[in-house]
Amino acid sequence: MYPKYSYPRDVIAGLVRDAILSRHRVFRDDARASVSRLDPPLRIFGEENIPQDGPCVITVNHYFRPGFAAQWLAIAISSVVSKDIHWIITGELTFPGNWYAPIGMPISRFILNRGARVYGFTTMPPMPPRPRDVEARAKSVRAVLDYVMRAENRIIGLAPEGGDQPGGVLTMPASGVGRFALLLAAQRLKFAPVGIYEEAGRLCLNFGETYSLSIPNHLSANEKDKQAARIMMEHIAGLLPSNLRGEFGS
Repeated sequence: MYPKYSYPRDVIAGLVRDAILSRHRVFRDDARASVSRLDPPLRIFGEENIPQDGPCVITVNHYFRPGFAAQWLAIAISSVVSKDIHWIITGELTFPGNWYAPIGMPISRFILNRGARVYGFTTMPPMPPRPRDVEARAKSVRAVLDYVMRAENRIIGLAPEGGDQPGGVLTMPASGVGRFALLLAAQRLKFAPVGIYEEAGRLCLNFGETYSLSIPNHLSANEKDKQAARIMMEHIAGLLPSNLRGEFGS
């Protein structure tokens, strides 16, 4: 048995309207309205660790199972954090192995990028990285760093894995994710790990203590990238059931 996920009609209607009119919406408000419809209700662990102010980076596992919509990662977390979260989301769904991918990909690009503009999010090219996306990825990184430098009480939301993983099991992020995290750490953002999963028919959030991401300077660029990514995933793994921890299980 899984939770029943649904969205308020007024949220859907308002989102369509504001997307057409290019008007801004507060994602936190829509998230709270959607979570209020969860049946059974959202279950929260580690409430004392919920970040209520910035600057910080919320990192969460990209939980997956057939039928679970990835937007609920952001919806659930945003519903319990009192400040707006600047989520970094994919700018395209790739539908690997499906015949409708050539049609679905451009449609998803349009919908995701329009939604990102309405909510003030930043989109990133999809994972795994494609050679043709190098310039677009660099542009997205610059956009996030620009937001971090100009915004007050900034809270960034990031799922380091960047895509669905078989069985929802935690996996190592793609090359470059650790370097991106270190750029955020250099702006004095601390990291707040969150584990999300379904258990006993309920959607669960488990918030961990914030930490500073720090890597020895003597390491090579590639080693820093890998070690930073591993540190993030190990913090998330400790907040998940053992069957979802993958190689990060202890």
